[in-house]
Amino acid sequence: MNYNKKTVKDVDVKGKKVLLRCDFNVPLAKDGSGVITDDKRIRAALPTIQYLLEQGAAVIACSHLGKPEASFDKWVKKQTEKGKDPATLTEEKWQKTLKELRMEPVAKRLGELLGKEVILADDVVGPDATAKAAALKSGEIMLLQNTRFEKGETKGDPELAKKMAALAGADGVYVSDAFGAVHRAHASTAVVADYLPAVSGFLIQKELEIIGGALAAPKRPLVAILGGSKVSSKIGVINNLLEIADTIIIGGGMAYTFSAAQGGKVGNSLLEEDWKAYSLEMVEKAKQKGVKLLLPVDTVIADKFAADANSQVVKSGEIPDGWEGLDIGPETVKLYCDAVKDAGTVIWNGPMGVFEFEKFAVGTKAVAEALSETSAITIIGGGDSAAAVQQLGYADKMTHISTGGGASLEFMEGKELPGVACLLDA
Repeated sequence: MNYNKKTVKDVDVKGKKVLLRCDFNVPLAKDGSGVITDDKRIRAALPTIQYLLEQGAAVIACSHLGKPEASFDKWVKKQTEKGKDPATLTEEKWQKTLKELRMEPVAKRLGELLGKEVILADDVVGPDATAKAAALKSGEIMLLQNTRFEKGETKGDPELAKKMAALAGADGVYVSDAFGAVHRAHASTAVVADYLPAVSGFLIQKELEIIGGALAAPKRPLVAILGGSKVSSKIGVINNLLEIADTIIIGGGMAYTFSAAQGGKVGNSLLEEDWKAYSLEMVEKAKQKGVKLLLPVDTVIADKFAADANSQVVKSGEIPDGWEGLDIGPETVKLYCDAVKDAGTVIWNGPMGVFEFEKFAVGTKAVAEALSETSAITIIGGGDSAAAVQQLGYADKMTHISTGGGASLEFMEGKELPGVACLLDA
């Protein structure tokens, strides 16, 4: 995939309307109050928004928020699959869930951060959005309603994309700055580029330069740290990184599948039986490629999956029945931290253990600390790793923390990202 894409600085936006796809999928308080509990995704969009407004553009921002079902029938089906009684699922309840995912809190917070009014539309491409977009002047900003309120959004519906593009007018521009959504070929993330010249905002430009650069021409040695629960979710990443990395470190729940594949006893630990053969293939491929594949040599085990579980340290592959591995052990911590000391580039995706339990967060904390002390380029691939680094206060010590967990994973797999592929090449 070509990572060299045109940016907002390569197009003239003065006096034009710009349809700007942001990632405002922010966490909201669970009490339905609409309070935003973390606004960093809104803050991440500010440089692009401020630049566009300063250049005299009229900005029509849009984003999804949560996972609203755009039709009552689909909502009922999804809730029924979750075990809810269909008899209790009323149209009134569906409308309530939609109301809780409206963009009012986002518009309010964005306005506070920009220090100016953000005009909010009542719909996405309906009469209110159309009228407000038509009246929008240079230097003003409006926000459309949740793009997923439209049935065609997640289906990549061309008609919806065409209507969204029409809001910006015949000489409009599309700017993509929602890295967290570029791996999806949705109407507002990719298809709209069929109807407007499309360029990246500063956020996507930074992600492409840093992650793309680390994959295409890394400062060596390149060390990849992969954690998380399942081998199956990281197959493509491991496979792709075996072609370019010097060292791959495996932690988290997926390490037990590797251990079991090599004849180890894993007790009640997370295990994907179907992926044992694949794990052995990866070990063999690493040998053939001359890549160091580091697996845990010891593990912290618990007698139950709980924060207050009894725990002990055992050698990898020697977990007794009734016990399960929840973190890497002290010898493994030392091995992994030593591996990043002299690295040129480190990419980290996925925790080393059950990070949400303090007792089993030791491995993840140690890796985060080691990365904060190395002189290497350090790239955190979103998701739980990003949360860990931020919670531990090491965020400002990292070179780059990706804003998209799923997108950065697919990026590291070498997959084409629809929301990037659709942008004009530089």
